[in-house]
Amino acid sequence: MRTPERRGQRGLTLVELIVFIVIVSVGLAGVLAVLNITAAKSADPVVRKQALVIAESLLEEIALMPFTYCDPDDAAAATATSTAGCTTQESMTAPGPEAGESRYSTTTPFDNVNDYQGFEMTGIRDLTGATIPGLEGYAASVTVTRGGLGFADPDSVALVSVTVTGPGRESVTLSRHRVRYAPNALP
Repeated sequence: MRTPERRGQRGLTLVELIVFIVIVSVGLAGVLAVLNITAAKSADPVVRKQALVIAESLLEEIALMPFTYCDPDDAAAATATSTAGCTTQESMTAPGPEAGESRYSTTTPFDNVNDYQGFEMTGIRDLTGATIPGLEGYAASVTVTRGGLGFADPDSVALVSVTVTGPGRESVTLSRHRVRYAPNALP
C-alpha cells in the first residue's frame, strides 16, 4: 500500500508576509523616532553649556569688582569702615550704576558690584560693546540684592544673580554672595 506523500511547506503565505512587513515597519519606525529625538536634543547640551559659560564669565566679572562702602573713586574707599567715612557712598538700598557709568564705557565703566543691578544685554558683548560672533541668540540679565548669610548688617552682603537665556529658551541662573570689603572693620 502506498502512503500519501506529505507535502513540505515551501515559502510563506501572503498573510504571513504581510504580518512580517507590518511588524518590521512598526519596529523600524520606533527606532527612527528615537534617533530623530536624540538628534534633535543633542544640540541642547551645547546651548546649555554655552549659557553656563556666559553666566560664569559675567558672574566672575562682577565678583572681581570692588564692593566697598564708598564709591571706588572716593579717596576713602579702601579705609572706610562704614558709609559715614565716605564722600561718595555706594547704596545698597538703591543699587545701580551712577549717572554716566556703563559697562562698555572706557572713561566711566562700572566700578562696583552695585553698578550691575538691572544690567541686561541681548546678544553677548565684550567690554568694548562688540557683539561676540555666535552669541547673538543669547541674552543676560543681572540682579543685585542685599542681605543674606546671617550678617547683622544686611548692607554688608550682596547676592548677585546672573541669568542667561539661550536659543530655544534654554535658561541658566547662577548666584553668588559677595561680602562688603572694609579692611579696618575688624579689630
